[in-house]
Amino acid sequence: RYEVHHGVRIKDSALVAAAVLSSRYISDRFLPDKAIDLVDEAAARLRTEIDSMPVELDETMRRIMQLEIERQGLKKETDEASRERLRKIEDELAELAVQADKLRSQWDEEKKIITELRQIQQQIEETKIQMEQAERAYDLNRAAELRYGRLVELEKRRKDAEEQLADVARQRGGERLIKEEVDEEDIAQVVSRWTGIPVSKLLEGEVQKLLHLEEELHKRVVGQDEAVQAVAEAVRRARSGLKDPNRPIGSFIFLGPTGVGKTELARALAETLFDDERALIRLDMSEYMEKHTVARLIGAPPGYVGYEEGGQLTEAVRRKPYSVILFDEIEKAHLDVFNILLQILDDGRLTDSHGRTVDFKNTIIIMTSNIGSHLILEYRSGDEERYEQIKEAVLNEMRKYFRPEFLNRVDEVVVFHPLTEEHLKQIVEIQLRRVQARLDERHIELALTDAAKAHLARAGYDPVYGARPLKRTIQREVETPLARLILQGEVQDNSTVVVDYKAGPLSFSAEPRMAPVES
Repeated sequence: RYEVHHGVRIKDSALVAAAVLSSRYISDRFLPDKAIDLVDEAAARLRTEIDSMPVELDETMRRIMQLEIERQGLKKETDEASRERLRKIEDELAELAVQADKLRSQWDEEKKIITELRQIQQQIEETKIQMEQAERAYDLNRAAELRYGRLVELEKRRKDAEEQLADVARQRGGERLIKEEVDEEDIAQVVSRWTGIPVSKLLEGEVQKLLHLEEELHKRVVGQDEAVQAVAEAVRRARSGLKDPNRPIGSFIFLGPTGVGKTELARALAETLFDDERALIRLDMSEYMEKHTVARLIGAPPGYVGYEEGGQLTEAVRRKPYSVILFDEIEKAHLDVFNILLQILDDGRLTDSHGRTVDFKNTIIIMTSNIGSHLILEYRSGDEERYEQIKEAVLNEMRKYFRPEFLNRVDEVVVFHPLTEEHLKQIVEIQLRRVQARLDERHIELALTDAAKAHLARAGYDPVYGARPLKRTIQREVETPLARLILQGEVQDNSTVVVDYKAGPLSFSAEPRMAPVES
């Protein structure tokens, strides 16, 4: 019995969660094995936490150690600022010492009661075994003595210990340092660790992130409200449990000319959801134009070169089942690629060359295409009626390329707007923030005047190529001259560089600034 072995209690809700979550998210193993392993690992993890110092006490002790080290260093200083800081440290240390004593006292008390509970539980299990043996041997006196004497006494002792534990928690406002019951949240955390899929309950921070997902995406993607909204709504449906459980989280076709933010939106989504751009699996469909290259997606057949390596798509998703998959320039792919996509979009799974079923139910599928981009470039911002006409023309153009059964399985087709000069001004700010992030290591602040920003937006604007020329413009007009000034020693660390534009090239002037105060 896992409860006796690990010395923790396992709630019924945890057992139900183990069966449900393992069935839904762990596709490469079978029930009941995978559910039992989930319960085992969750119980072992909880046992380790019980035997380890609680996080709250550990953080308090670490803080005390940091302040003690700082205090020893400040004792040698004689200036007024150091003496003032020393007084503050000593006050804080006194408070932390009291807090640490209370926490340690509670921890010792809880640990003692939980150890007692574990021993009582072991005795109850042993008594039940003895009772069964007595009943099988028809030793009725012994069986009655165990059932109505020993067992009742142990149950009463367990109840008293549980009340004692509750009293200790009540003294601290109902909070406990040690948890000794495995619940559904513990099971969900183990599933998350095994699969990389965030199936634990939504924390307050994540709720806010999902509610304001559009704002987060707009920090990187400019001028594409429709696309951002469509993607954000699909993610919210999935995380609230309302999506079709047998299909991917969402599937989209992004249509538009180059440089308008199709790939950038996929990157932004990966970073926002998983805090890591590397959660994006990108496949360039220009590499899959020939029939024989299609096998690379799911792996070469047995007997062929590359069989052991597995498929580029299936292996990537098997290792990271919760990710954004980008099929770039989908119109260039061979027809057989669409047969594979049909299965992914419809069933949310794919079988690789090794016979393993790979689950795509927790992926977001994004396909980009330049079909109809010449029509989109005719649009001028502000005329929504004209945009709707162009959008319909682009969709008609797309229907000539893709089969109806493929388009019917896609959640949404989004036509991207061409970028205007106003959009470029916002993108200038985004690109400059990235340059500033690289300069932060040297404490160099980059300050561009409005005239300089407007010049960069004008110089980098090209309706045909979108935002791509802007990056080259910033590299040529800001990064290259600034690099030369740093190497020549005209721009030092801990300085502010003001960039202005009057006529001709941008002007750079460096001013020293206060070095950041180390905390």
